[in-house]
Amino acid sequence: MRGNASRVGKTHTMSATKIPGPGANVAVCRKARGFSQVALARRAGVSVSLLSKIEVGDRALTQGIAAALAQAMGLTLDELLGTAPVERADENSLAALNYVIRRFDIPDTPPSHPEDLPRELAELNEHRYRTELSAVLQKLPSLLANATNYAHATQSPDAWTRVADTYSVVYWLAARHRWMHLAELAVMKQRLAAERAHPIAATVAARDEAGAFLNSGDFAGGLAIVDRAIVEAESTLEGRDRAFGLGILHLRGLTLAGRLKDKAAAEEHIRAAWQTAEEYGEDADEHGIHFGPDQTATHVVSTFSDMDQHRRALDTAADLIRGGTDLPATRIGPLHMNLGRSHLALGDRDSALASLEDAWEIAPEMARVHPTSQELMRVLTSLHRRSNPRLTRLAKRAGVPF
Repeated sequence: MRGNASRVGKTHTMSATKIPGPGANVAVCRKARGFSQVALARRAGVSVSLLSKIEVGDRALTQGIAAALAQAMGLTLDELLGTAPVERADENSLAALNYVIRRFDIPDTPPSHPEDLPRELAELNEHRYRTELSAVLQKLPSLLANATNYAHATQSPDAWTRVADTYSVVYWLAARHRWMHLAELAVMKQRLAAERAHPIAATVAARDEAGAFLNSGDFAGGLAIVDRAIVEAESTLEGRDRAFGLGILHLRGLTLAGRLKDKAAAEEHIRAAWQTAEEYGEDADEHGIHFGPDQTATHVVSTFSDMDQHRRALDTAADLIRGGTDLPATRIGPLHMNLGRSHLALGDRDSALASLEDAWEIAPEMARVHPTSQELMRVLTSLHRRSNPRLTRLAKRAGVPF
């Protein structure tokens, strides 16, 4: 897998250290393609001033701006952001996972204890909820092989739904690392499994397929997938499955619309998500995905940040945090990253640092690979002009020279 491009950062008064982060890749990619800052800014529809600040580390690269810059340079979003490298300890697990995925339609011996599969999938999702990425990768190949072989042997909708749910975990893991080839392969196999599963599996698969569009920077394409899936879910799902399925689709839709800065579409998906969450009731996890009022709030915070409505983002988050939540680290970690993004945009570096510290405390493995976390670290260290023990400790933990 490809690592981040060469590091480019801002030379500041304390040292000439170059600070890593996805935004540092912009200048590398721009120069490699022969664009001046003026030419790239014009093609991407951003100001030269903003582009310059992103390149030197004075402003964080958001995924909306990154997608525009990537498209202007003929890249996908993941190519511009850079993929997270595969840790040496994980290489064998990743190879084994790819082997199992390739053999989706080549049945092998089913597991001797298929009754253990639901428990094993639940345990896998617990690792996922705690953002224990390495543990998820280590356990995925065996579980995916056993679940697939058992589904082939029984051809039951329950078994194929479990296969589809396991591929949803594969997609999640790949998307976190921006391993987009693996993510797209996972959603393709997920759709195939969903064709033989219960109807809700097709809705989850569509949600993840739209996520692959999101991760590659094709936000309009992702919205088209969501809109189509909503129509299908409204006609195929009933009861609690219907509320859950429509809810997770609207959450994906509001995220995509926010990245597009399509305020009307974002507000419509936000309204529908809140309404569906109220119908669904308190937060719960199904098929490895959480939905409910608190989950909706975390997505709304992110979308307000994407649309530069930072005060609304902070106010929504304050209501959520004040009321308390039982959401897992997979959601609370990114919530604090988005809070850091809004604090930084409003000029409050101390609060941005505090939010980044919270993200690292709650979800350290995710914080290490997440582009928002990486950008917050890059900008905070680049802008800093004097000794700050908290920032120094966090940079050391993140492996950032500072």
